Amino acid sequence: MKKIQIISLGCSKNRVDSEHLMKQLSASGYVLVPENADLSVEPVDAIVINTCGFIQDAKEESIDTIFKAIEAKKRGLTGKLFVFGCLSQRYMETLVEMIPEVDGFLGVSNYENLLSNLGSEYNSELSQHRILTTPSHYAYLKISEGCDRSCSYCAIPMIRGPHRSTPEEEVLTEARNLAQMGVKELIVIAQDTTYYGLDLYRKRTLATLLEKLSLIEGIEWIRLHYSYPAGFPEDVLRLMAENPKICKYIDIPLQHSSDKVLKMMRRSVDGRQTRTLIEKMRKMVPGVVLRTTMLVGHPGEGKREFEELLDFVRESRFERLGAFTYSEEEGTFGAQNYKDSVSRKIKQERYERLMELQSEISLEYNRSRIGSQERVIVDSFSDGVYVGRSMSESPEVDGEILIGASGINELFKGKNPVGEFISVDILNADEYDLAAVCSV
Repeated sequence: MKKIQIISLGCSKNRVDSEHLMKQLSASGYVLVPENADLSVEPVDAIVINTCGFIQDAKEESIDTIFKAIEAKKRGLTGKLFVFGCLSQRYMETLVEMIPEVDGFLGVSNYENLLSNLGSEYNSELSQHRILTTPSHYAYLKISEGCDRSCSYCAIPMIRGPHRSTPEEEVLTEARNLAQMGVKELIVIAQDTTYYGLDLYRKRTLATLLEKLSLIEGIEWIRLHYSYPAGFPEDVLRLMAENPKICKYIDIPLQHSSDKVLKMMRRSVDGRQTRTLIEKMRKMVPGVVLRTTMLVGHPGEGKREFEELLDFVRESRFERLGAFTYSEEEGTFGAQNYKDSVSRKIKQERYERLMELQSEISLEYNRSRIGSQERVIVDSFSDGVYVGRSMSESPEVDGEILIGASGINELFKGKNPVGEFISVDILNADEYDLAAVCSV
């Protein structure tokens, strides 16, 4: 039996692609070797790298990973090396010329050609099946591919193509398969989840899909990521307020609040509309946790626009906020029409000021939870404590709840509590994590 190592870089959408590929390869007889395995101990017949090409840092990580795999190939630790995903899709001709040591560069989700190169065939009966690389109790559920937006800084539409919703029944079939594998939490993802259904059903049908997902036996939590502010469907908010299985949690990358910057970003919303949407979310879904992303240093962002962004963040009190600095991406509207006028030093200074402000807000939010009792899913055990999350924390991007082991061990009496729901009392908090004990 041949051994293969799949290395998945970048976002959770890439992870889902890799998990589908793993299922196809496993079914065709390949033995999957973990991506962190030491190949000097366990050589493989092939390495496959699923690359990211979104921003400069991600591209550099992908290139570094490719060259590490080439070194492994030179040392005889693998026979073949194939590269697919966003970086490969975007720069295929250049990569083929510059890195001839790679046995094949393939595009995004090009499973059939990749499998053919590996001596296998695509099995359509497995199209809604995956091998999970997350803990077995949660999984990412991708509901569409591509994007119809034209944000000035983003290369995703060039790489992934136009928006294409996955038919509802296919999504539900995959979710049922995940539930049968023991998945209890679905994290709904896409390039733009709120656009779901427009191409297939001529209307936004995300709320309908979420409601049907909530009816699947075994699914306890459904979490929404990658939602877009323009045209956000209100029926999703009504469902979130009423359905206990839909987490009161919205990941909504807003990017900025300045009218000038938002217009130059081509975001299809202005600052007033953004504020109105945030107010509506908090009013319609009491207790909702909002996670957002901000982009600093975009062309058009001067001192006044950045201060406006800081004021907006102070007012909005986002429970979760991440940020990144603008990098000019060739082929995008921004690269073709704007001058990258903000220096790298100023971008970094603005990033640090924004994140310092958010640290204060996050600390205030976490401390407000001290003394409360919350329902938590146990993710893992590490350094003598159990690690869990409530509805307010999404895996991999948010903080964690650290739970004393003694109470849980007493409750489960020798059984493994990972993947189980428990009630905890919050005892302490910092800006990232919380400390808790199992409720009696």
